[in-house]
Amino acid sequence: MKIITGMAVLALSAASALAVTSAPLIVTAEAPKSQPAPAVTEQDVIARVNNQPAEVTMWHPLRDDPAGLELWIMIDDGTDTSIGVQFNDIKAFIRQQPAGVKVAIGYLRNGSVLAVQKPTTDHESAVKAIRLPYGLPGISASPYIALADFLHKLPVTPVQPREIVLISSGVDPYYGPGPQNPYLQTAYNDAQKAGVLVYTIYYSGAGHAGHSYRQITWGQNDLSELSEETGGEFYWQGTANPVGLQPFFDDINRRFAAQYVMKVEMPNAHRGFERLHLHTEAQHVNLVSPSQVYVP
Repeated sequence: MKIITGMAVLALSAASALAVTSAPLIVTAEAPKSQPAPAVTEQDVIARVNNQPAEVTMWHPLRDDPAGLELWIMIDDGTDTSIGVQFNDIKAFIRQQPAGVKVAIGYLRNGSVLAVQKPTTDHESAVKAIRLPYGLPGISASPYIALADFLHKLPVTPVQPREIVLISSGVDPYYGPGPQNPYLQTAYNDAQKAGVLVYTIYYSGAGHAGHSYRQITWGQNDLSELSEETGGEFYWQGTANPVGLQPFFDDINRRFAAQYVMKVEMPNAHRGFERLHLHTEAQHVNLVSPSQVYVP
C-alpha cells in the first residue's frame, strides 16, 4: 500500500509540473493619447502567469485570424428609449466593419440575451435588426446575470475570437448598489473562460434608476470593472447620457486594428484562474489583456 501511495504522489507531482496552453486570448496594444499603436511582435511580449514566466506560443494580428471576428452588440432592454437618437451611430459602426466580421445583435431581457440577429457577415441584416429597447425598469433582471448566461453557454475553447459591445446603465436591480457584486464577478469570470473581450457603454436606464446618482455611480463602477477584467474599455460622459456614440466607436475601431490573438504556455499551472500580466519592451505601447487566464 505504501508503494502505491508513493507512486500516486509522484504521478500527481509530475502532472502538476506539466505545462498547459491557454485558450486564445485577445490582447490590445495601446498607444498614448489615442495614437495608432506600433506593431508588436511575439518577441516583444513578456508574459507572467501567477507571477511565473510563461511562454507566448501564439501571437498574430486579430485582423489576420483565419476564423474571423464575431462581434456582438448588446443593448439592455431596460435602457431609456431616448437611445433611439443614437441609432445612426450604431448603424454606422456596424457598416464600418470589414466584410469578414460577423455581427450579431442581442437584447438583455429576463436574465438572458435574446439574439434578434445571429452572427452574420450581412451587415445590413444586422442594421435592420436594431430596435428600440422596451424601456421597462429592471426588465433585464440583472445585466450581469444575462451576460453570464450568454457566456456560460459558449465553448471554453473558442472557435473564433469574440468581442462584445454592451450598452447598459450597469445598474443591477438584483444585487443593488455596492461593492463585490457576485453576478458581476460571475459574468467577467465566464468572459475570461471564453476568451471574450467586453466593451461597455453607459446609457441611463428607464425609471428611478436612470436619475439616482447612487445607482448611476455604482452602475458605472460595475461596467468599468467588467471591461477592466476582460481587457476591454468603458465609455461614458459623466453621469449624463453621451451626446453621441461615434467617438466611442471610433476608439473601438482603433483598438480592433491594434489587437492580437495570443496563447501562453503556463508551467506548474493549477486548475482554475491564474493572474496574467503582460509587458512589452516596445516603446510607447502598453498591452491590455484580461486580468486572469483560465486553466481548464
